[in-house]
Amino acid sequence: MQSLYQILMLILDVVWFVMIAHIIMSWLISFQVLNTRQPMVAQIWYGLNRMLEPIYAPIRRFLPRTPGLDLAPLVAFIALIAIRIVLQNNAGFFYGR
Repeated sequence: MQSLYQILMLILDVVWFVMIAHIIMSWLISFQVLNTRQPMVAQIWYGLNRMLEPIYAPIRRFLPRTPGLDLAPLVAFIALIAIRIVLQNNAGFFYGR
């Protein structure tokens, strides 16, 4: 069970890193620091969107529409942190204590 716990935590760490990169990149694009017409920036942005859209799409379905403000990444980020807290608090259960 410890291996399963560690694998889940690793997956959550990777998703956390990808979400942070996506959030920062969206800010940089919004403030026109990065230009999506540059091929490298466009590829990274497209890749991050493709990875995170399966997470964001279900959240966007039940959130109210807010023009100019996407709250799905915030909700997903809070949910990710909540899942990590639940797993860490129940680690004793996984370790057989």
